[in-house]
Amino acid sequence: MTLVHVALAKNLRTVVGNKKVLFFEFVNSIMGIFTFEKSVGGVVFRKQDDKILFLLLRYRSWQWDFPKGHTEKGENEQQTLRREILEETGISQIEILPKFRKIVIYFYRAKGNEKTERAEKGRGVNIFKKAVLYCVQTNIEQVTIDFENKDYAWLGFEEAYKKIGNKDSKRILALANKAILKYS
Repeated sequence: MTLVHVALAKNLRTVVGNKKVLFFEFVNSIMGIFTFEKSVGGVVFRKQDDKILFLLLRYRSWQWDFPKGHTEKGENEQQTLRREILEETGISQIEILPKFRKIVIYFYRAKGNEKTERAEKGRGVNIFKKAVLYCVQTNIEQVTIDFENKDYAWLGFEEAYKKIGNKDSKRILALANKAILKYS
């Protein structure tokens, strides 16, 4: 049982056992343990000859995934999508596929540099994240990665699927591939 589980169990006992803490106080105590965040990103693809190539980024964690990032105050999802793709890849020309918007919800604990950076900014290290992913097409081959990423690759579906380590991202890639084939 982790410290998070212990803290949640203590709070739950307080709510249920002693009935001293109101429900909203319990929720507030959970929010102190978890940071709730929303990211928006895209399964970026381009066509080359008869092939569909997907863009994957290698993050500082060395994991391969899609370009995505936090929604900034006042932004809608499509503004975040465009900004994040531009910031992380240098690609400014994208077309968003209609009717493709997938949500992935997950929890993770920040490690290494991310943990240090989050602590310095007073942000929690236990992250409950909602990621919204779109499927976007570009004609741009040249990629300029930002400081958050280590590398990039344009890969066919099979290669991209093998390189991605996260099962949710693999599922989203498969759904995007199916949607691209349908719209092509």
